[in-house]
Amino acid sequence: MSFHADEIRPLFPSINVPAEDGTLPIFLDNPAGTQVPRSVMEAVTEYYLSMNANSGGHYATSRRNDEMVAATRESMADFLNAVSPNEIVIGPNMTTLNFALSRALARTLAPGDEIVVTRMDHDANVSPWTLIARDCDLELKWVDIHAADCTLDMGSLEEALTERTKVVATAHASNAVGTINPVKQIAGMAHAVGAWHVVDAVQSAPHVPIDVAEIGCDFLLCSSYKFYGPHLGIMWGREDLLNTLPAYKVRPAKDVAPNRWENGTPSYETWNGLRACLEFWQFIGERFGDAHLPQYQGVRLQLKRALHAVSAYERALAVQLIEGLRAINGVKVAGIVDGERYAWRVPTVAMVKDGKTPDEIAAALAEQHVYVWSGNYYAPEIMQRLNRPEGMVRIGIGQYNTRAEIERVLNLIEAI
Repeated sequence: MSFHADEIRPLFPSINVPAEDGTLPIFLDNPAGTQVPRSVMEAVTEYYLSMNANSGGHYATSRRNDEMVAATRESMADFLNAVSPNEIVIGPNMTTLNFALSRALARTLAPGDEIVVTRMDHDANVSPWTLIARDCDLELKWVDIHAADCTLDMGSLEEALTERTKVVATAHASNAVGTINPVKQIAGMAHAVGAWHVVDAVQSAPHVPIDVAEIGCDFLLCSSYKFYGPHLGIMWGREDLLNTLPAYKVRPAKDVAPNRWENGTPSYETWNGLRACLEFWQFIGERFGDAHLPQYQGVRLQLKRALHAVSAYERALAVQLIEGLRAINGVKVAGIVDGERYAWRVPTVAMVKDGKTPDEIAAALAEQHVYVWSGNYYAPEIMQRLNRPEGMVRIGIGQYNTRAEIERVLNLIEAI
């Protein structure tokens, strides 16, 4: 059956807490962080009640902790269709993990080697690479975008690649304008010149099925607090690379993947929240999923069905939002707006309105308990490329949003 937001909205306590005037807020700040279902909250509490201990002990709470860690890693491997749970590294956030990755890769590079980044990416997939380029005397190359529809200039990418290219860092989906990039094609292009491909999947993970085997990249990073989980980052990497790259670690820590990448004691309570989040996605697949996906089985099938169902629902809301915005006098929408190409974008929409700054629009909506972001959302390059020094207003749809909420937002923007 089709996905219905009304069935899952009661599972999210925070979206049902009225504002001071009794109005239910509309959460459209989802690209910056989603709300979480009650089961995630309860899992964090459950951890403190029954398994609050460090790893590796012989006693009951430590054993339960380690069982939870193994189960969480297995579930995350299912979510990404990884070959092994040993390919799943979990840390405080994607940015921290990407800095750890860039620092390790830097130790394998030589002066004059090349790194390729794009004007589209969030800075978490730019600065880790620009900084090692600066520190290690590497050559940095930028891939441009087509400003008209905010798609990646694949010709610019092809021109940037040479036999000296060692790292190609690209977004799966833009956190600013929603564009989905052809990451499988990019992985092939990177590998053709002997380079590693690093994918930022933070903005794609909540909206489209991710299959690292299908993409063919070498590393992929995402954040669970963007797909209805706790504040954690996840890095998938090929197990041979995770085991052999010179990761920075303390001496007593295990020197095998994924442990050698996870420095210090984790916030295990949020790991248990991540486990619950992935169970929530499995529930969505069992309840609403019906996509024919013969390449998957069991839990992996339900997780992929969940993303297919949610993606179709969110795309309909994105159509409503984009077409409604474009019908408002003075409003401009960045990115893909052709209805036949909506499959190449996630439901993250950047817009401006004549006569008002992005901050003024976001503040006016906030007064009406509509939550959106303004500015560059840590993606300064694309805003400079679009000649938007003040940034834009970002409206990000999630699975718990409704057609009625979108309609209200459109009416408010028109009235500003």
